[in-house]
Amino acid sequence: MTKEATVSNDHEQYTAEGYVHIKGFYSDAEVSEIRPIVERFDAAWKQDNDSFYQERAINSAYLTGKQYLNSADREALIRFVSSNKLMSLAKVIFASQPAFMNTQLFFNPFNASQKNYWHRDSQYNLSIEEEKNALNGPKAMHFRIALADEPGMEIVPKSHLQWDSSQSLNVRRELNGHQSHENLPKTVTLPLEKGDVLVFSALAIHRGLYGLDRLALDVLFCDPVEELLQFVDTDCLPCEALLIELEDSSAFEATMSCLKRCGKA
Repeated sequence: MTKEATVSNDHEQYTAEGYVHIKGFYSDAEVSEIRPIVERFDAAWKQDNDSFYQERAINSAYLTGKQYLNSADREALIRFVSSNKLMSLAKVIFASQPAFMNTQLFFNPFNASQKNYWHRDSQYNLSIEEEKNALNGPKAMHFRIALADEPGMEIVPKSHLQWDSSQSLNVRRELNGHQSHENLPKTVTLPLEKGDVLVFSALAIHRGLYGLDRLALDVLFCDPVEELLQFVDTDCLPCEALLIELEDSSAFEATMSCLKRCGKA
């Protein structure tokens, strides 16, 4: 299969299913360059948020911000996010120019018996009716980079385009006596190996699977619209001097342009 055919297949599968799993996208050497930076962020974040981590946390965010990384680590992470390699993939999946939204880090819970949970990302800031409408709105995607072998994720295929069954709505919203950790039918489980990338829609119904040495860096890209970029922390964006040095600054530039247009920069 040619590279062009593989790229086309990635876009087509994402469009149809709401996810695409790209095995071995990053080499061991590439992972080894970025993982120590992520681990330093993780250690500093957990020290500063120890109670929250021990209580229930399974992820942190804003890795490219200034709070937990020194300037050299922060710059290296920004360069990684804006590399030609990752940006080329993002542009293929979006079939347009994406904007940078955020970074997140996913890890195992402190309590090994803590249960995972089904959700759409949209449920944390939208009503149920607004969630329905969002399925026809702008796109946001996670580009999950596995920094170690892990159980991965479980997803309901096509749910980025289709509204919930009564069962999935009851489970993920914990309605009518249901719990968000209950199993759902017709799901796909996607275990990840170090270096894999899993692209999935933020609107898809999904849940992370805990275990092994789970450590996944998510880079979130979205359509360059205020509706989604209103959640961006400007502290996570590069300065002008660094911006011009990046391999592909277009996602950061798209974000900055949108924020300026809406008076939030």
